[in-house]
This record gives sequence, structure tokens and C-alpha cells, in this order.
Amino acid sequence: MDPVPVVHGMTVGEYAHMLNGEGWLKNGVKCDLAVIKCKNYTHQTLYELPVKPSPNLPNQTAIYLYPSLCFFEGTCLSLGRGTAFPFQVFGGPDLPDKVFSFIPESVPGAKNPPLLGIKCYGTDLRDAVKNGLVPKSELNLGWLISAYNDFPDKNKFFTSYFDILAGGPGLREQIQTGMNAKQIRETWKEGLGKFAKIREKYLLYK
Repeated sequence: MDPVPVVHGMTVGEYAHMLNGEGWLKNGVKCDLAVIKCKNYTHQTLYELPVKPSPNLPNQTAIYLYPSLCFFEGTCLSLGRGTAFPFQVFGGPDLPDKVFSFIPESVPGAKNPPLLGIKCYGTDLRDAVKNGLVPKSELNLGWLISAYNDFPDKNKFFTSYFDILAGGPGLREQIQTGMNAKQIRETWKEGLGKFAKIREKYLLYK
């Protein structure tokens, strides 16, 4: 929708000012906007949401993992919807058995989850905070690339939804051609640099 990175590092108020200031609303509409600043907040302040934003984001670990794992929504794999730990795992029946597995079930908030009733092999990230994997100020592409490399039928890994999530076909094509996370991240530098200059104009906090 807008030329911003997934992890944009802005508060909702700052982002709203950006939408207004850059004229990104449809037909150049300007929102009548007033933002009340928070006291004693900086962009280094970690904040834990007191209410889970979704039945499938039940805890802080899932929230921290979400920016990286959300891309799996555009693949044939499960993100643990229908388990007690959604968005803290990923897997599928065609991935190799590396000890960890789960079976999605019909539960409140996920009545008909992907791969319902099917045993999925994959990766357990429930200890991601304890292991220092999150929070990070960047996406982790390693999990997605690893799952793609482990998946036997590469033509069936991505769904049409992936390009929508990724803002175009670029990321999918880079993974399909064998680029690693570092190489992909290098291609983002120019765009991130342009965004940083725009972002600077709308920051309300240090």
C-alpha cells in the first residue's frame, strides 16, 4: 500500500503523520489528525501489549516473531494456528522430521486452520526471547529461506498470497534463485535509505 518496510520503527501516530504529510491517502485526502505524545518514551523503549491483539498472537513472543513469520502466511506451511502456540512455530507434513512436530486442531480463534488434523514437522521458536532471537530491529529471513530449501517440491511452496504480503514478486524470486539472507538484505539498502530520510521528518520521539 505504501513504500515502507515491514519493520518501519514508527509509532502509529508518527506513521499517521507520514501518511498525511507524504500525501499517500487516496485522492490526496488529508486526515484531520491530532497526536498526543507519550511521556518518557523513546524508540528504544520496549513495550509489552497488555491485551493480545489477536487470538493468534497470544503472547509477547508471538508478537516479536510476527514480522518475520508473517511471510509464512503466503506459503503452504502452518504457523501453528490451531495449537496453543500460534506464530511461535512453523511446519508442514512435507518438511523433514527434525524432532519437533505439531498437529493443528479446530480451536476458538482458529476453527479451520491450515493443515487441520495433519502432523506437521518444523521449527519450534517458543524460546525465541530466552534464546535472544527476538526482539530484533530487523526481519529474520533465515527461517523462511531454510524452510524453502528443506521443502521437496519448490513449485508448491509459495502461494499467490506471498507476493501481496511481500509487496511484489521480488522477495519470492530472490529466494527461488538461491540468494541468502545477507544478499537479499543488500538489495534493500537503497530503498531503506530513502525511507529513513522520509521517516526522519515525522519522528515524535528520540
